[in-house]
Amino acid sequence: MRLRTVTAGPAVAVLAAATVALSALPAAAASTGVRSTGSPVPALSASLLAAPPTVNVSNVNAHLQQLQTFATSNGGNRATGTAGHTATTTYLQQKLQAAGFTVTVQTCTTCSGSAKNIIADWPGGNTSNTYMFGAHSDGVSAGPGINDDGSGSASLLEAALQLAASNPTMTNHLRFGWWAGEEQGLIGSKFYVNSLTSAQKTAIKAYGTFDMVASTNGGYFVTGTDAIAVKLREYFTSISVPTETSTECCSDDGSFRNAGIPASINSTGASYTKTSAQVTKWGGTAGQAYDSCYHKACDSYPSNINGTSLGRWANAEEYALWTLTTGTSTANDFSLSLSPGTGAVNPGSSATATVSTATTAGSAQTVALTSSGAPAGVSVSFSPASVTSGGSSTMTVATTTAAAPGSYTVTVTGTGSAVHSASYTLTVNGTGGCTGAGQKLGNPGFETATTPWTATSGVVGANTGDGAPRTGTRDAWLDGYGSAHTDTLSQSVTLPTGCSSYALSFYLKISTAETTTTTQYDKLTVQVGSTTLQVFSNLNAGGYALRSYDLAAFAGQTVTLKFTGVEDSGLKTSFVIDDTALTVS
Repeated sequence: MRLRTVTAGPAVAVLAAATVALSALPAAAASTGVRSTGSPVPALSASLLAAPPTVNVSNVNAHLQQLQTFATSNGGNRATGTAGHTATTTYLQQKLQAAGFTVTVQTCTTCSGSAKNIIADWPGGNTSNTYMFGAHSDGVSAGPGINDDGSGSASLLEAALQLAASNPTMTNHLRFGWWAGEEQGLIGSKFYVNSLTSAQKTAIKAYGTFDMVASTNGGYFVTGTDAIAVKLREYFTSISVPTETSTECCSDDGSFRNAGIPASINSTGASYTKTSAQVTKWGGTAGQAYDSCYHKACDSYPSNINGTSLGRWANAEEYALWTLTTGTSTANDFSLSLSPGTGAVNPGSSATATVSTATTAGSAQTVALTSSGAPAGVSVSFSPASVTSGGSSTMTVATTTAAAPGSYTVTVTGTGSAVHSASYTLTVNGTGGCTGAGQKLGNPGFETATTPWTATSGVVGANTGDGAPRTGTRDAWLDGYGSAHTDTLSQSVTLPTGCSSYALSFYLKISTAETTTTTQYDKLTVQVGSTTLQVFSNLNAGGYALRSYDLAAFAGQTVTLKFTGVEDSGLKTSFVIDDTALTVS
């Protein structure tokens, strides 16, 4: 996974007979010599009985052992342009061709050493509805690159081989890609996407990249709304494994998304730290990185592989590719989601949300949007009122001064060849006046030590140089080390109800040694609760500038304002924050 770089069909076949064996459902085989939580992949629920063949994790481990051998025999790594990477792509090519795939070895002339992309098409299926799955075949020069991204490469390879062995009837077309040059800036996948015609890009209905799917302290991150992401979430739900979207970014999905192709990144996490809430979901250790060997020499087999995660992801991949491309042709279908799913307004004001759709089966279709459940004094409108699945609409929830205070559930319904809905929770604030108005952040200029801020050691202080404050003698300086590093700064704050303005502001200065004008290498993410307000990077370098945000949607809540700075292992970037305020009036 390259954290420095930011971009960004048929449903399950119906059972033909009750004699379909439950043993065909995805389950993880025991892994040998691999770190694991010890729990196998659970069998799918009855609702998903028409499932693909099981991917045996021991076969994935065998591929990983090969990748480790290639690295060990070639200077300890598989970086693009090295003999270790060439051995990797040759191995992929030979395995796929032997299984019956049509393999294209694409020379990436913009990659180091004119390295190779491996493109594998399974014969058959409607090529106008192509679903594509990918991983990057290279690693960094620091180590073997076994989790990053040997795990994605090996799990997809085995998923492809299992489909080939089953030789199912194809309804839609299936394609795989293994990319060179990801660690140098997504070079291989960009080269491939740029080689496509407009018609070829349109034919790809979804692309899913699988980057680091076996982190030893990881989670289950499915980040995207494309059809592949929908199927992955469906699989994990069926085995009672919760998923989250990730704020770590990005991988080869960005190359596709930038070309207008629906795409997702799917991972167990890289250098970010696991929270206590995530430990409750998935186990592991709070306060430690998802992968403590990220971009290091210790990213090796078998010590840096979580066998349980690897098995689950391999079978999730198989489920997604199988259900999107095989079986009997079915009616078109789509999914519908809302972001955010909640909003709080004062009577007489409005809130907005994005209604997103994705094609999950067959071809894109027109989806008409309607709502129900809005109380008196509240109206809901959509712009546009109908979308082609894969598109989005802005929902506006407007209130009059007569709207009664309270919490209401508004149901948003999308109607096409099928009907799907999502819920939006609307809070109309009370009209008893704005109590508790004022500036709500403690120590807003960082002049009195650290409290009530919580920060990484060294962030808050009397900084100088690149970290010099805007006013006073102290500020918050995140990153600026020129090495892989993550800094955080946060404060919990309670926002009263019944007020007309909730304004967050702060001054931000960004200085960088990076020279690129196109690539986001180092990032600062600003969040309130789980909502990301904005992501800054080295591309936004400049002196102190005022940044402002409306937090009215969080009225009546206690939320955490959080700044997370992530710097890669290259040139330094400093994010300096001063003179914060959260003013309620």
